[in-house]
Amino acid sequence: MTSRSPRAPRAKPAPEDAQVPREGIVTKTRAAATAAASSHEAPARKPRAGRPPSAPLAATVTPARAHLASVRGPLLDWYDRNKRDLPWRRTRDPYAIWLSEVMLQQTQVSTVIPYWERFLARFPTARALTSAPLDDVLAGWKGLGYYSRARNLHRAAQEVVARFGGTLPSTAAELLELPGFGRYTAGAVASIAFGEEAPLVDGNVARVFSRIFEVEGLPGDRQREATLWALAAALVKGERPGDFNQALMEHGATTCRPENPLCLLCPVRGACVAFRKGRVDELPPAKVRATPKKLTLAVAVWPHAGTLLFARRADAGLFGGLWELPAAEIADDAPDSEARARLSAALGVDVSLEGALGTVKRQLTHRDLSLRLLRVSGPRRPASTPAFQELRWCSPDDAGKLGMSTAMQRALDIALGAGVLPGG
Repeated sequence: MTSRSPRAPRAKPAPEDAQVPREGIVTKTRAAATAAASSHEAPARKPRAGRPPSAPLAATVTPARAHLASVRGPLLDWYDRNKRDLPWRRTRDPYAIWLSEVMLQQTQVSTVIPYWERFLARFPTARALTSAPLDDVLAGWKGLGYYSRARNLHRAAQEVVARFGGTLPSTAAELLELPGFGRYTAGAVASIAFGEEAPLVDGNVARVFSRIFEVEGLPGDRQREATLWALAAALVKGERPGDFNQALMEHGATTCRPENPLCLLCPVRGACVAFRKGRVDELPPAKVRATPKKLTLAVAVWPHAGTLLFARRADAGLFGGLWELPAAEIADDAPDSEARARLSAALGVDVSLEGALGTVKRQLTHRDLSLRLLRVSGPRRPASTPAFQELRWCSPDDAGKLGMSTAMQRALDIALGAGVLPGG
């Protein structure tokens, strides 16, 4: 168990229309903070030889207690009146809450709901998840994307069973020791499921804080992130920490939106520095996104005796641990001869091209993906190869039980539609 610092005296909530105190925003630099430190604190370490001293930290937002109080109470009241009826809010089961938090990472609520319900019905407890093969877990995740989440979920469940008897630990500090648990997930589960005063910051919370407290800096900036987490830690202290964390996220998702925020409906607009200064559209600054890179894969469609050849990728990297029709990366304009050579090298046997079956295109977060489907054959069927964890010949029914990406499932559908198997 981790020790908790004593709670600060709780300030009375300010009325909804409470204005931001003009003196409520204070800034301090590392130099100022050091000068103000008490004499019994340890002195700052000298920089190591050959290394320049650290640059001073940028200004840090330090809101007054009245400003914090003018946010916390009204936001909780607003949440009680306006929260969406989501299935994971109707349970106190820590495992079910954990599952929802993992699925909601990088995925919209409307997409997650049916997946969460199906997955929970199939794997209702951490013990059930632990006893299931990873292939079954990945198959249950099919179509949800970001499959490393499913692998980490499976690994973490195994540790929960082995170390904690199948019951999730109740503190953020303990949760952080499990695979796949970062500061956000640990804070969410600890506060929502166990009532710990554990802070969290996700994209929605960062946007809300950036506007209310006028937090400067680009997303990912070290000092900005430290400021956001400090604000989260200060605000979560008090009654109903889990509900308050959910209120922050709900507010960011439904009202304090990235574009066209509903400021006139905002329960804390009187406390919002950006609203008062007319800077809502400026904060937070938009993150510059890199242009997606093109990724083209030659995909081997190899039929044999009513089956097709499938391969399971290494756990790391794109589509890690998933099954696929064996694929090898090629240049976007590569001729068929190069595609054949790359597939032969990946499979460890000579393959012959028998024709093109089409192309699947998908827009991923950081890549423009193209799958070039090529029907192949060869004098010798591969059984294993260093390029893949496992090779397997599967019927279409068996293939449906494998964990595959949406793009590869579409490739399989096209191949079967082209009649590569008898009766297909």
